[in-house]
Amino acid sequence: MVSASSGSVARKKRALTVDDVTLIETKSLKRTITATALGNAMEWFDFGVYAYLATIIGRVFFPGGDPTIQLLASFGAFAAAFLVRPIGGLILGPLGDKLGRQKVLAFTMIMMAGSTFCIGLIPSYNSIGVWAPILLLALRLVQGFSTGGEFGGAMTYLGEHAPDRIRGFLSSWLEFGTLFGYVVAALLAAVLTSTLSDEALLDWGWRIPFFVAGPLGIVGLYMRMKLEETPAFEEHKKTAEVEESAARELVTMVSGHWRPMLLCIGLVIVYMVGTYMVLSYLPTYLSSELGHSADMGNYLLIALMVVMMIIQPFAGMASDKWGRRPVIFTGCLGFLLFSIPAFWLLHSDSLVLVFLGLLMLGVFQNCFMGAMPSTLPALFSTSIRYGAIAIALNFSTSLFGGTTPLVSTGLIDLTGSDMMPAYYMMIVAVIGMLVILVTAESSRKPLQGSKPAASDREEAKELLADHHQDIAERIRDVDSQIAELQKIRADLADQHPSIR
Repeated sequence: MVSASSGSVARKKRALTVDDVTLIETKSLKRTITATALGNAMEWFDFGVYAYLATIIGRVFFPGGDPTIQLLASFGAFAAAFLVRPIGGLILGPLGDKLGRQKVLAFTMIMMAGSTFCIGLIPSYNSIGVWAPILLLALRLVQGFSTGGEFGGAMTYLGEHAPDRIRGFLSSWLEFGTLFGYVVAALLAAVLTSTLSDEALLDWGWRIPFFVAGPLGIVGLYMRMKLEETPAFEEHKKTAEVEESAARELVTMVSGHWRPMLLCIGLVIVYMVGTYMVLSYLPTYLSSELGHSADMGNYLLIALMVVMMIIQPFAGMASDKWGRRPVIFTGCLGFLLFSIPAFWLLHSDSLVLVFLGLLMLGVFQNCFMGAMPSTLPALFSTSIRYGAIAIALNFSTSLFGGTTPLVSTGLIDLTGSDMMPAYYMMIVAVIGMLVILVTAESSRKPLQGSKPAASDREEAKELLADHHQDIAERIRDVDSQIAELQKIRADLADQHPSIR
């Protein structure tokens, strides 16, 4: 129940001044966006090359007569990395809240680049037998552990650096980096499969993209070591109380923030199923299930991702202007209504119609990629943001996102219907719609536990005007609730004089 003193308490709270607003220098902001987006691109290049060479990897490490079994085994190793992503999130996420975002992000870069490079060194099954798939699986687990601390950390880092009014636009560049990394990986895979003979590809050609990860990792590490810590984390460390033990922090994070954790998990389901369906599985679907050439599938996906890269910043801008919720809801509604028509178009013999089907799915996926990187960090306060996102995101991604290729292939094999991936996307779209409807709008607002952030003093003054107007509206709401309660009390007193 709201007490009569609530209004006076709200009025006594000190009003913010311009000095309370965090000013983000333009030069620093540009460096942060560039380094974070390119670092993320390098991470997802490493992760993407495996998906785009899944068919070849299946033949190298899982020899056998049945192509479906080979593909399932290859995607099984792909999905295995997602089993350890929650472990990576459980360990690296809280470390990011304790030691700092920048340090952990540099560490994830080392792990991802090193493990990817080493995959290129593994001898084939014909050379060392069962040790080949065992080594492949081990290195995939290292990749998964690294990714467990990477994406949520990059999302947190960029979100805490962004001014409030353009956080959606700036955070969307994180997924621009994802798409760029996937484009480079897909382009390299397409060039190799179209220029090398089948024998050369199986012998040594498939290793080239993995070897590229070495120098890319060095560049990415250099860029991340040059980054500064986020203003929100630095401010938090100044005011933080005595630190809890890691185990106690984890219990507090889960038990004390179960509602935002569940919201994050629900949003990530539609976010990541769409990501891995559109960007990882569809090239294989076009070639293995529909009989299109592998080259055609790869080049069409490259063209799609280039278009998505162009759309991406505009999707982020839309989330700043109209809100995160409308943009995410639009993506869910699009998947629900257009998944079946899009997969029908994929069955066409016309390249134009096949690309149109891909484009339908890609545009709606842009809604998630544009709005989610700024939506998820807003669910949590500074003290637990990195860890909470890492845990919730990786738990959901492991169960639903990374298993998308495996589940889709398995459902088709089980039912005999190549439309099962469309039905799967429709189911997760409904989940996403229900979750976003009960998620608070966070557009153009400070992150929880953080000061308002602006790019200059003029914008800071405008933010304060909005802040003071919001405070005034809250006071009016409290006063209105008090007046209503007092009226109810008076009515009850009239009916029952004994309670006066």
